[in-house]
Amino acid sequence: MYKKVLVTGANGMLGQDLCPILEDNGYEVVETDINNLDITNAKMVEDVLANEQPDIVIHCAAYTNVDKAEEDLETARLINAKGTENIAKVCGEKNITLVYISTDYVFDGNGKEPYKPTDKTSPLNNYGLTKWEGEEAVRKYCHKYYITRTSWLYGIHGKNFVETMLSLADKPELKVVDDQIGCPTWTIELSDGIVKLLNGEDYGTYHVCGSGQTSWYGFAKQIFDEAGLTVNLKPCSTDEFPRPAKRPHYSVMDNKGICRNWEIALKDYLKLRFEV
Repeated sequence: MYKKVLVTGANGMLGQDLCPILEDNGYEVVETDINNLDITNAKMVEDVLANEQPDIVIHCAAYTNVDKAEEDLETARLINAKGTENIAKVCGEKNITLVYISTDYVFDGNGKEPYKPTDKTSPLNNYGLTKWEGEEAVRKYCHKYYITRTSWLYGIHGKNFVETMLSLADKPELKVVDDQIGCPTWTIELSDGIVKLLNGEDYGTYHVCGSGQTSWYGFAKQIFDEAGLTVNLKPCSTDEFPRPAKRPHYSVMDNKGICRNWEIALKDYLKLRFEV
């Protein structure tokens, strides 16, 4: 059935890949960002959704500066929790399907097996906390929703770990933490995963991330290997690189095969990137 999709945060790293993929799959896409939809303004949210009348809202807009959120919980909460609540309330009232992009940082990282969507959440940092609060707002106000937790996101249209590593490749020595384990995810993989959910999966919470697992060091090594770069790369511990926000040591998520292996996706990303 032909559907109209409104995307928040359409100018972000995910949104810029997601919108064309939605269009390729036959959706009519309404792109919004801070300039035409301030999610923290409840009246504006109500007016825009009433005017556009979408069948689906994909809520990508978020406060994503993990470390800065430690000193500015108020802003992170305003955007990630209150902003999401504003969207969720209207979607619930108007029977609109809501897709909410969440994070692996809702987990504390003390697990030993890949986290399932039903596993207990316990965020270590303010960013994870406010994204979890957003999840709770979606569950409270919406009848039709997909909460999609993703992790270690990278894409061609934004600042990310892959681009950071490539920019540092000429350093005499490069140290990368080897004791945080997770699932690298390309924005294209996440976008394709969202389309899969919309095309027939039951409503609920899903993990939409790269299959498999690695450390940041392992991720960096794979980036340089695939790019054909010789780099003096050394593993180090989290303690050697203290950051304002605590990170989970283990945030691997069970994605039920919804996305491809992270290494295969990275290979395709780098091929595309160097072609561009």
